Amino acid sequence: MTEFTIVASGLRFPEGPVSMPDGSILLVEIEAGRITRIAADGIRTTVAEPGGGPNGLAIGPDGLLYCCNNGGFAWRETNGFLTPHGQPHDYSGGRIERIDIATGAVETLYRDGDFGCTLRGPNDIVFDSHGGFWFTDHGKSRDRARDITGIFYARADGSHLAEVIFPSENPNGIGLSPDGTRLYAAETFTCRLMAFDIVAPGKVASAAGTPLYRPAGYKFFDSLGVEAGGNICVATIGECGISVISPAGELVEFVATDDVFTTNICWGGADGMDAYITCSGSGRLVKTRWKRPGLALAY
Repeated sequence: MTEFTIVASGLRFPEGPVSMPDGSILLVEIEAGRITRIAADGIRTTVAEPGGGPNGLAIGPDGLLYCCNNGGFAWRETNGFLTPHGQPHDYSGGRIERIDIATGAVETLYRDGDFGCTLRGPNDIVFDSHGGFWFTDHGKSRDRARDITGIFYARADGSHLAEVIFPSENPNGIGLSPDGTRLYAAETFTCRLMAFDIVAPGKVASAAGTPLYRPAGYKFFDSLGVEAGGNICVATIGECGISVISPAGELVEFVATDDVFTTNICWGGADGMDAYITCSGSGRLVKTRWKRPGLALAY
């Protein structure tokens, strides 16, 4: 059984962890509409308060923080366990935000309608070595409807946004292979890990992609991280934990947690083997020693 250390608790649905050089972790608290830094000694500070539903985070080539904002969720809380529940009455629209970590200033980089694109619920983000970024749009669910969404590529300077893959079944986690030639996306409700061959920055060989892995049972995929060796680590809901999947589509191992809303993973430490996992329903960030190092991100 994997041993975990609680780094922080009492968070309001944490997601999108980013390991920083000083040993701190940046993450979002979706329900609270804020971005929080958790120092190595556990002290937490508010970085920014963009409102809506800040979700995936990534550091860009300019050192600024890029945030997928899903526009907010409605929420249910039972016995201290927090659960997102569809589109809220005060839904503020999907957008990509750029945030100055030092000042907390929030700038909207892309919003719904820009470049003819529809943004409903941007979710997860990854930068490539060319300075652009891929992101998923998970969409919004309502009582009798769910958005049909896609996967996007954008430039960090605000000059280009394109829906590259459409349709995609409620895409959530996104990541790149170590050589940057393959894009991975995890679909939540189909519980599929998809792979797309990248032929140029922001271009894929086929929008249909290749289904790489799908587990049996009643499970859902959330966000993901990639190991230095190429394995894809997908946060799994239903069976709580992290599914580690090889580039060939084989299950390497399953690392169990105790939170049904285990949503994301990132790595830090001198050797890249300190894994930080968001246990969102119970509001915790936990840490464990991973068997293999995580992939160093582009920025």
